[in-house]
Amino acid sequence: MSGAVCPPCARWAVVCRDEQVWLHGRRLARHDLAIPTSLKEQNLNAAAVVPAAGRGERLGPGAPKALRELGGVPLLVHAVRALTRSRAVTLVVVVAPADGVARVRELLDSHGAGGDEGPRVLVVPGGGTRQESVRLGLAALPPEVDVVLVHDAARPLVPVDVVDAVARAVADGAPAVVPAVPLADTVKQVGPAPAPGQPEPVLGTPDRSTLRAVQTPQGFRRDLLQSVHDKALSEAVDATDDAGLVERYGGQVVLVPGHEEAFKVTRPLDLVLAEAVLARRRANDEF
Repeated sequence: MSGAVCPPCARWAVVCRDEQVWLHGRRLARHDLAIPTSLKEQNLNAAAVVPAAGRGERLGPGAPKALRELGGVPLLVHAVRALTRSRAVTLVVVVAPADGVARVRELLDSHGAGGDEGPRVLVVPGGGTRQESVRLGLAALPPEVDVVLVHDAARPLVPVDVVDAVARAVADGAPAVVPAVPLADTVKQVGPAPAPGQPEPVLGTPDRSTLRAVQTPQGFRRDLLQSVHDKALSEAVDATDDAGLVERYGGQVVLVPGHEEAFKVTRPLDLVLAEAVLARRRANDEF
């Protein structure tokens, strides 16, 4: 189990070793995680914020990471399309580089991802950090939005089922939700090297069965996400993970199953893998 709470007593959701999900003490099948057809019945008004103002230097020189192409289409466009396929999402706010709002708007429109059909898509200027960009994206949301999904533009291939599962868990009462997958590799905890270029000493080996690699979109009650961002701003705390902010200020974060194809495109090899996944989807008419 991914937490210390036993399933029958779980207040929100717990992911067990067999990837069963427990919510409010009830075991859910994967089909239970799908968003219901009627959002009104769930009292859900969800919007997605996509911070896309970063440079992404690890992918090498060139355009900002979110604008790099995957199968002839920018990563950002793939990410926005994935979100707009969800029945839970009514609005997508793309947070673009401060000097690139018009360019991003034109790019989305030219690829048919500008919100002419389906959920509305807004483009707003971002800040100097991911955290600031998320905060600016929150500020652009209309007052009626009560659930916020924050999604990395560099995760272009997230399946819609993952988006739906995160939104459903928030609608069912969890204040903060992240999709996650089990780790395939053994993880070592290390200390600082005694000198530059020297090997790092191993301090321990965590139990891999209790660890998960988190993905996006991460889902939140809007008031909670706004609150932790306000606190971080006032205390000059910088974070790259919104769920981490919730944890920092004592909030409860829970997991739902993620997907192996929701990986982050960070390095050139990731782009090669993403191209292979996209080619397979297109061959199977999944995309």
